[in-house]
Amino acid sequence: MLDAASYATPVPGSVFVHLVGASHPAPWKHQEFILVDFGSLQESVKAAQTSDAGHFVYVSAAQPAPVMKAYIRVREQCEQLLRESRLNCTILRPWYVLGPGHRWPAILKPLYALGESIPTTRDSAQRLGLIDLDQMVRALVQAVEAPPVRVRVVEVPEMRAP
Repeated sequence: MLDAASYATPVPGSVFVHLVGASHPAPWKHQEFILVDFGSLQESVKAAQTSDAGHFVYVSAAQPAPVMKAYIRVREQCEQLLRESRLNCTILRPWYVLGPGHRWPAILKPLYALGESIPTTRDSAQRLGLIDLDQMVRALVQAVEAPPVRVRVVEVPEMRAP
């Protein structure tokens, strides 16, 4: 993941899906975000450019966000790198994906519903909303199957849409 030459050959003309990142993001993992998240994206962009990939799909994170500042900052840098790369890309911005081993935030759903019902907090509650694993997979499939455009950003509300 940190050497473009190791995977540039199999991706010519295809969709390049980047799913690499530091596991279990936490505020104290800033250096790991730089090394793994940003480093792997740099190499992936090189591989995609070298192989002439037609479309790059990147899983970023919802932004802006009130927490995980270092994580969000690195994800912003990754998105900027993609924009500067001139690759056709789709950027998916989930906040938290509920799935096996990651279900505890489901208890926050009533608070999210309340936040979405209040005009002053609606945008943040929707942008930082929870999605389930099926919605994430559907968003990835739609990103891969969609015709490539220069830059497309898919936020949580769009990922939730049926």
